[in-house]
Amino acid sequence: MSLRVVKLGAHIGARIDGVDLGAGVGPDTAARINAALLEHKVVFFRGQHDLDDDGQLAFARALGTPTAAHPTVTSRGDRLLPIDSRFDKANSWHTDVTFVDRVPKASILRAVTLPPYGGTTTWASTEAAYDQLPPPLRALVENLWAVHTNQYDYATLHDEPGATPTAEQRAYRDEFVADYYETEHPVVRVHPETGRRVLLLGHFIKRFVGLGATESATLFNLLQARVTKLENTIRWNWELGDVAVWDNRATQHYAVADYDDQYRRLNRITLAGDIPVDVFGRRSRAVVGDASAYSDVVGPVALAG
Repeated sequence: MSLRVVKLGAHIGARIDGVDLGAGVGPDTAARINAALLEHKVVFFRGQHDLDDDGQLAFARALGTPTAAHPTVTSRGDRLLPIDSRFDKANSWHTDVTFVDRVPKASILRAVTLPPYGGTTTWASTEAAYDQLPPPLRALVENLWAVHTNQYDYATLHDEPGATPTAEQRAYRDEFVADYYETEHPVVRVHPETGRRVLLLGHFIKRFVGLGATESATLFNLLQARVTKLENTIRWNWELGDVAVWDNRATQHYAVADYDDQYRRLNRITLAGDIPVDVFGRRSRAVVGDASAYSDVVGPVALAG
């Protein structure tokens, strides 16, 4: 295999060519993919038509330690979580599973069934957003912590005004919040592999520690607007056979719900990560909920290469 990394944007995104994931990934190739992931934040593979669920899991194990499919949604799979449009469309900006203390390292997403139009996914670099902050905002956010919870407002974030959720959507949402989690994370964390500072935000934030609801909402919108600035994003048009891998510690993402009632399914496997640390060395704190059954705490892994 002749691995080639093709840069797609100034701040985020690359396509990796010359790799057949279905044939298996050795240590050297895994190390090169991980290096590209750290540099570009999200990497894409086209034409992986021979990759099935087992192959996706094997690829995940080459890059790290898979978590359980989800901390609370346990009825839909063990290691592999179907991202199924019948249940939820995830059409808001988020970093995966930040309501637990051990934020995942990365996720691997494979297209299974795609609508005839729409259904793109957009990623944003939280490293670029931090780098672009003016000094007064940096001083603020480096001392700021946020409360993240899985009991966020689905109706506000996901549904069209006046829409009535289906029975499948209600069941999914009930399962999502059946076990309550609440965690305090720093708004600026130090990336465990690159040492770079990144913003830790997204839709699981309930409020900022020490601030009221109105102040929290105003500051959240200010910071989120910097993360999702178009120059800090990349939008991917899925094709069957595509695989995306993103660094969950340095990105947010948004599944664009622009495909009407067409069916869309992608399969996701998540890799275990560490407990975030702020710029002063303080670790995130679990307030409610024990995520040990969901994921081990895994620090940076020295891959060959």
